[in-house]
Amino acid sequence: MIKKIYANGKDEVEFLKEVRRRNGETDKKISEVVSEIIEDVKANGDAAVNKYTEKFDGKLPEYYEVPLDVIHDALDEADEDFVNALLDAMENIAAFHHRQKEQGFMDPHDNGVILGQRVRGLERVGLYVPGGTAAYPSSVLMNAIPAKIAGVKEIIMVTPPMKNGKPNPDILVAASICGVDKVFLTGGAQAIAALAYGTESIPKVDKIVGPGNIYVATAKKLLYGQVDIDMIAGPSEILVLADETADPKFVAADLMSQAEHDRIASAILVTTSEKLADDTIKELERQVASLSRKDIIEESLANYGAAIICDCVDCAVEMANELAPEHLEVLLKNPLEYVGKLDNAGSMFLGQYSPEPLGDYFAGPNHVLPTSGTARFFSPLSVNSFTKRTSFIYYTEQALLDAKTDIVTIAEKEGLTAHANAVKVRFE
Repeated sequence: MIKKIYANGKDEVEFLKEVRRRNGETDKKISEVVSEIIEDVKANGDAAVNKYTEKFDGKLPEYYEVPLDVIHDALDEADEDFVNALLDAMENIAAFHHRQKEQGFMDPHDNGVILGQRVRGLERVGLYVPGGTAAYPSSVLMNAIPAKIAGVKEIIMVTPPMKNGKPNPDILVAASICGVDKVFLTGGAQAIAALAYGTESIPKVDKIVGPGNIYVATAKKLLYGQVDIDMIAGPSEILVLADETADPKFVAADLMSQAEHDRIASAILVTTSEKLADDTIKELERQVASLSRKDIIEESLANYGAAIICDCVDCAVEMANELAPEHLEVLLKNPLEYVGKLDNAGSMFLGQYSPEPLGDYFAGPNHVLPTSGTARFFSPLSVNSFTKRTSFIYYTEQALLDAKTDIVTIAEKEGLTAHANAVKVRFE
């Protein structure tokens, strides 16, 4: 089910290369199809959106924009335990993200100069939410809550209809408690294009966030620049960094929690204990038998899963930093000692009782994380993802005169004489 690899400078390198190959370039045929959809929606608005919705979903939904009373009814009729769980999670997510809120500043100087920065939320954000079998209310919370805290004025949600032409009620419950402003029943690349350009019904947004299939991801990638996006998400991944103190039952369960996402998800154990590797493999075989997504888990682990055995913890840490995983579990004897050494990870889960699903649903930090090694330079979704900053400068006449020589010198060195003139003309 899962490979056992000894870190010898060759075998683990070959395996990690294979893992990275899953994140190759988008198929040209997919890009061509998505480009055609984008251009059609740009030119024909709602008519094009509805055409593709009917084509890909089989029929048009009961309504295009979900009426407010339908959203409210979904909340009223929802299972009470589910609503309370979402509200508890929302409290934690909001508390964490409130701490991220950035303040503007004004910096007055003794010579009359005033410098500063203004921070404010984006005007309007689009939230894409898968609505079929992969319907995740938790993603609504993780995207909408930081947007609201950032001061985004309007959140527009798009989500595909279910086979019966209606919205997924669980998604509507999450949208209701998070204060989503409008919900439209459409999905795929056409929904992304509609958000990017605007249609007769769907407002044009400044940024698009939220997960989706390869067509959604390709549309976001192609439209970046026309509109901002959160990130280009690849297949899900987890790396468990463990020593002999880790419980193999926990390790196996945590590896499978990500392997069940996708047949090309990656779940890797990096350990200093061969016994832990062997016991984890046995636990995988035992536990997977009772899981509903057994086939997906087994294929994922067979192709992109491994137990890599390292000579020392420092070597294991180095490997984790090289791989830069989306989720990094640290099941070492003293996990907090390694926080300052693990530089490249979307989110870290420290200790035996901090499994990855804790971050997916409840703890508070965002679960929208960089994948495919991009944790080397990207960060998780945050309040700052939904804000923009504008600097401002105020100089007095005397302050500009004092700076005149330096500005003119640099401008003329660059050959930009009009720049220099814009300063000199004020003192002629």
